[in-house]
Amino acid sequence: MARSNYEYPGYERSGAKYWTKTIGLYTVVTLGALWISLPFWWTIVTSFSANPTEMTSTLSLLPAGFTLNNFATLWAREDIPLVRWFVNTLIFAGAVTAFNLTFDSLAGYGLAKIDFWGREKLFLAFIATMMVPGMVLLIPVYLILVKLGWTNTYQGLIAPLAANPFGIFLLRQHFKSLPSSLGDAAKIDGCNELQTFYKVYLPLAKPAVATLGIFTFMGAWNNFQWPLIISEGKEMYTLPVALFAVRNQYFTRWGLMMAAALIVVAPVIIAFLSAQKYFIQGMSLSGMKG
Repeated sequence: MARSNYEYPGYERSGAKYWTKTIGLYTVVTLGALWISLPFWWTIVTSFSANPTEMTSTLSLLPAGFTLNNFATLWAREDIPLVRWFVNTLIFAGAVTAFNLTFDSLAGYGLAKIDFWGREKLFLAFIATMMVPGMVLLIPVYLILVKLGWTNTYQGLIAPLAANPFGIFLLRQHFKSLPSSLGDAAKIDGCNELQTFYKVYLPLAKPAVATLGIFTFMGAWNNFQWPLIISEGKEMYTLPVALFAVRNQYFTRWGLMMAAALIVVAPVIIAFLSAQKYFIQGMSLSGMKG
């Protein structure tokens, strides 16, 4: 019978040395977590405080006069179309995530489970595109969209980000780690290739798909550069671009700025917490098996 870890020599969970290391480790981790979360906590506190006209010399960790006026002001001002910006961001991030999950999963499955000529060379070509800096493609993509008349439109926002080589790579590696015998059995039962993908392999890839979905949604929601370039008017701003505009307009009203920042980050945090279980599974199971 196999012995537990507690029975092996040198594995002691008691004694001054063990507890000193444990307490020291948890202390360092706790201090690091507090240090990282401090700016976010300050953002929350400031957003619920009465609007200060200037930064104070001391850091306040509690709201100075709790109020919701900052959020009400953002909602009520006609020069801040908050609802339109939120809808723009939701459409942009949601559509980019949906297209990426669809196209990347299909491409990843094809590169992993469908045997065709040049498959490995095509996969290497996808990997090579990951090494091209995004700034190199920025101007050509913009000029193409100008020719198509897609500037300042939803399709112009979404189309260049509808697929991602990293997502194809991630899902390809996950599909490749799944047994091919499952697909063979499904085909014997009469499933075609698409049915085999949808009914057999895709349910087994939920952790990896959820991981990619979180990464994609967070990246699109927080994307500042592309919406700023493709938008020609305030009506097509997304929340990160709108936050920059609010900063320029209300530079000294920190309560308004932090309320706008909280509105920007809150949906991302909610999305991450709602899919945290799948995210952790995806990070541990996708494993980059070749």
